[in-house]
Amino acid sequence: MSPETSHNGDEKPQKPLHELLSTTLVDLYVGEENNHYPLHEKLLCYHSPFFASIFYNKDNESSRTKAFGLPEIEDQPFALFVGWLYARALRGPVEERDIGPLLDLYFLASKLRIEALETDIVDAVRAFYHNNETYPGLRRVQYVYANTDEDNVMREMMVGSVARYLTLADSIPEHWAKALKKNGQLSVDIIRSIQEWHLEARQVPDARDASVDRGRNTFKGPVGFSHVEEGSSMEDVKEEDEGEEEESHVNGNGVA
Repeated sequence: MSPETSHNGDEKPQKPLHELLSTTLVDLYVGEENNHYPLHEKLLCYHSPFFASIFYNKDNESSRTKAFGLPEIEDQPFALFVGWLYARALRGPVEERDIGPLLDLYFLASKLRIEALETDIVDAVRAFYHNNETYPGLRRVQYVYANTDEDNVMREMMVGSVARYLTLADSIPEHWAKALKKNGQLSVDIIRSIQEWHLEARQVPDARDASVDRGRNTFKGPVGFSHVEEGSSMEDVKEEDEGEEEESHVNGNGVA
C-alpha cells in the first residue's frame, strides 16, 4: 500500500476510511452500457484529482448534478478500482494471465491521476515476476508501450526486466529480435536500462582486447545483479513468448 503525496511531493498522512465516507454520493455511469456506480464523493475526490476537478468545480455541471459518465472506460478495470478505493488493498496476480487486468487498471489509474494505485499495481506486477523467477513477455511489453508515454514507471520496470532477460539469455529469441529491429525506441530504452546498472569496466568484455577473456576480470560472484536461476525462469519466458506476435493496434509510442 502506497502513501499519498501532496502537490509539493511530500507524503501526506492517510485519512481513515470512516472520515471519507461522506453522506454525499455521486453517480458514475461507466462503459457503453452505462453501468451505475454510486460512490462516496469525498472518498472518490480524496484519492482522485481527476474526479476532484469535476465534482469540486462549481463551473462544472456535474458538481451540481453529482453525476458523471465515463463511456470510454471498460467496466472490469473500473470495478477493480472501486474495490481498491474502499479496501485500499490490491489482490496480487496468481497466474500470468492475471497481469492483463492489472495493466488495464494501471492505465485507468493513470487517467484518474491516482498515483498511489499506480504504485500498488507496479509493486504487485514486479513482485509476481520476481517471485516466479520469470520475465514479462513481448506481448506485455507491447501493450504497455501502446498505452503509456516515456518516463512511465510501469514501462521502465518492464524494460528493465527485459534488459536483464536478454542480457543473460544465450541468444535473442527471434520474435524479440524482430521487435527490436522494428522499434528503435525500445532498443534505446533497453540500452539506457543497462547503463543504469552502472557496471564496472572490469565486468564488461572489451572487444578491443586481444586476450582470451577480452580484458574481463573473470570471477564467479554476481556481476552487479543476482544470477538468474536456471530452469523455469528462462524457459518459461521462451515458451510464453514463442511464436507470439502482437496484433493489437499500437500507437506512436508502441512497439510494432
